[in-house]
Amino acid sequence: MLLILFDKGEYLQSRYMRTTESICPICQKRIMADIKEVENEIIMEKQCDEHGFFSEILSIDAEYYKRLERLDHFVENTVSKRKIKDMGCPYDCGLCPDHLTPSIFVNIDITNRCNMNCPICFASAGSTKRLYEPSFEDLVKMLQMMTSIKPNPPFAVQFSGGEPTVRDDLPQLIKAAKDMGIPQIQVATNGKRFAKDKDYLKRVIDAGINTYYLQFDGLCPSSYEKFRGYDTFPEKRIVIENLRNFGETSVVLVPTVSKTVNDDELGDIIYFARDNFDVIRGINFQPLSFSGRASKEEVKRYRITITDLVTRIEDQTNGEIGKEDFYPIPFVVPVSRFIESLRGVKMPHFTTHPQCGVATYVFVQDGKLIPITRFVDVEGFFEYLNEREEKIRCGGKITKGIEISRTLKNLGSFIEKEKMPRDLNLLDIARGIFSSSEKEYLAKLHRKSIFIGTMHFMDPFNFDLSRVKRCAIHYALPDGSFIPFCTYNSIHREGIEKQLTTSINE
Repeated sequence: MLLILFDKGEYLQSRYMRTTESICPICQKRIMADIKEVENEIIMEKQCDEHGFFSEILSIDAEYYKRLERLDHFVENTVSKRKIKDMGCPYDCGLCPDHLTPSIFVNIDITNRCNMNCPICFASAGSTKRLYEPSFEDLVKMLQMMTSIKPNPPFAVQFSGGEPTVRDDLPQLIKAAKDMGIPQIQVATNGKRFAKDKDYLKRVIDAGINTYYLQFDGLCPSSYEKFRGYDTFPEKRIVIENLRNFGETSVVLVPTVSKTVNDDELGDIIYFARDNFDVIRGINFQPLSFSGRASKEEVKRYRITITDLVTRIEDQTNGEIGKEDFYPIPFVVPVSRFIESLRGVKMPHFTTHPQCGVATYVFVQDGKLIPITRFVDVEGFFEYLNEREEKIRCGGKITKGIEISRTLKNLGSFIEKEKMPRDLNLLDIARGIFSSSEKEYLAKLHRKSIFIGTMHFMDPFNFDLSRVKRCAIHYALPDGSFIPFCTYNSIHREGIEKQLTTSINE
């Protein structure tokens, strides 16, 4: 099921990669697109009968792009589909029968109001003059729809907006999600209210929040002035200090990244996370996406790709974190397959497209950053898991017992213990993950590391239907629909908001 159209030899030699379906950046009609290798870059070319030719860069490094494709894993998922296929992907989102990956991470916009006026925002009530704000009861129904998905409800919900903290009932929404048993409850925030209102922050904490997705564009005033209209970095420091004082330890920094704005600050952001490791558990770099209002010239000037990003990280950390330390999200599928066969229960598989994002885990020791790949043969280990999974799946109870014992015994052969951080017992964590205490031991891994990743959300210029169909990050809507992130923001948002919003002048 890999998206490679040639055998290995042809794939590595060919200038032509594959054909996919895309949309016109102007009229959003579905059109065909070719993905090609040109002078060691990967580009998308497409032609709209009405609006002409478009060419968009997907990767500055063809070999790295191919590496991500080779590391892809795809297995059949059980996907809860609610919409009948009519106009076809990407217009029947809800999810439609074409979708291949279940809802794993769900966004719920609880308002489009905001206490800032960022120049790059696509969800501002102030600019649209219309208000989107579901009632508390409607939001609870959306959470109930989310938790009713079979066989595996989404692992995480993120309350977003607008700015979700402008709602006074956010703590009650978090508690409602907690009471429903949602494992990961997150809030995507600019942090402004958390910096000023400690009583409100304490109510959010007491309600049961797990993770703060904190807008964080760098350390330089100029980056914030360009993205946010003024320097908000001092507010970020106050938020982090307030969270530290309350004993919170799960902040994810979320930098929007753009060429010529803050692409020279990636290393500094990582080192800031290292220096605040007691509070910060992750960085999720998000390359700037273009809603369609941007010109071709602006896209060309500001576009940053995954390969741009990881190359800059390698350069700006002096190789402490290299681009080869990052792996595509579906690379972890062998773990969920192994656990599924071991326990005999259906598991959700992170079968997102290999070009959607990459990630790594980095450990901190004596001020140094140590990626997990420096002491674990992750490719060898995952290949080994694939072999063991097949034997477990095809065997009986006795075979399963033998294979699990053999697997646990051989885990150590993939770890260079002398290079492993001193306070890390990775063997113990791995054994726990394969036991019935998976969530507990994954939490242990997170507590000892910084997750560094990027999700390159698409826009109408680089839109690829083969990526959409494998999306695992979905928006939940009041009518029970779940819409992939990139189709919602590229195609559906404007129309849906017209239906669900009211004029703020009324």
